[in-house]
Amino acid sequence: MSDPHRHHPHDHHRPPAGRWHRLAHRLTPHTHESAAKVDSALESSARGLRALWVSLAVLGATALVQAAVVAVSGSVALLGDTVHNTADALTAVPLGIAFVLGRRAATRRFTYGYGRAEDLAGIVIVLTIAASAVLAAWTAVDRLLDPRPVAHVPAVAAAALVGFAGNEWVARHRIRVGREIGSAALVADGLHARTDGYTSLAVLLGAGGAALGWQLADPLVGLAITAAITLVLRDAAREVFRRLMDAVDPALVDRAEQVLREVPGVRGVGELRLRWVGHRLRAEVALVVDGEATVRRAHGIAVEAEHALLHAVPRLTAALVHADPAPVPGEADPHLALTHHAPG
Repeated sequence: MSDPHRHHPHDHHRPPAGRWHRLAHRLTPHTHESAAKVDSALESSARGLRALWVSLAVLGATALVQAAVVAVSGSVALLGDTVHNTADALTAVPLGIAFVLGRRAATRRFTYGYGRAEDLAGIVIVLTIAASAVLAAWTAVDRLLDPRPVAHVPAVAAAALVGFAGNEWVARHRIRVGREIGSAALVADGLHARTDGYTSLAVLLGAGGAALGWQLADPLVGLAITAAITLVLRDAAREVFRRLMDAVDPALVDRAEQVLREVPGVRGVGELRLRWVGHRLRAEVALVVDGEATVRRAHGIAVEAEHALLHAVPRLTAALVHADPAPVPGEADPHLALTHHAPG
């Protein structure tokens, strides 16, 4: 498809070539869910990255405290929560690498830049969550088959409270920074951390049961935590798959079509495609304009159409707009010569 307005320096929304590529960076939020670990939508601003690393430090310290208590108590419920918090903390590593890599300029080989590194990070995150679920489940089942008393119950309860406090602090920090920098993904990541905190509180149930002499309480809570991790895994895998398949919210397509139809000079909207590159959107659209319009006029309509899209579609950074002349009765479709190139 040709591009009738590949260069228009008067468009104040597009940084000079070479600069806008450095805007490709991601999001999201590690959140185990849609916007989640893949997800893709996290702002890679300096503040967003700082929030990510601070979360890594806090959750890492929380997991270390819990791991120490697991070693002396043998609580599988606390082990499941520790594994979950450790996985949450470690997902910051591939995301951070993806954010930094995504800021590199496009090259002759990677002409769209490196924003899709976030999708690769999403795969790593899903595998990490899956591994944590397997470990937590295996340990809980083993303890069900071979029940053993939980030692140092007060320490287990204290470690559960530490897990709750760490996740709640991270949740508030992510939500506050996410709202300030406009990152919906980071906000979602904070909300997920808050649910992780409630999972830590569930460990208190196992500790309470152990204190009452019910040995099965601890492994049963461990299985419940495993189930929670599995639900997180399902959501994360679904969103990573959608991102890899270039899925977008249909509501964004509807909104883009509506905005384009309102642009003066546009008679119709043909093909319209949106795709994520990292946590930024790109668009390709074919518009129908007056067949008698000059090239300069068609170019002006295309520029106005792109301008309208940039204002209307969140996170859209570029649009390739192609102008087609309105069909005339009896005139052959100029695209017929391309039909044999279409996929079968």
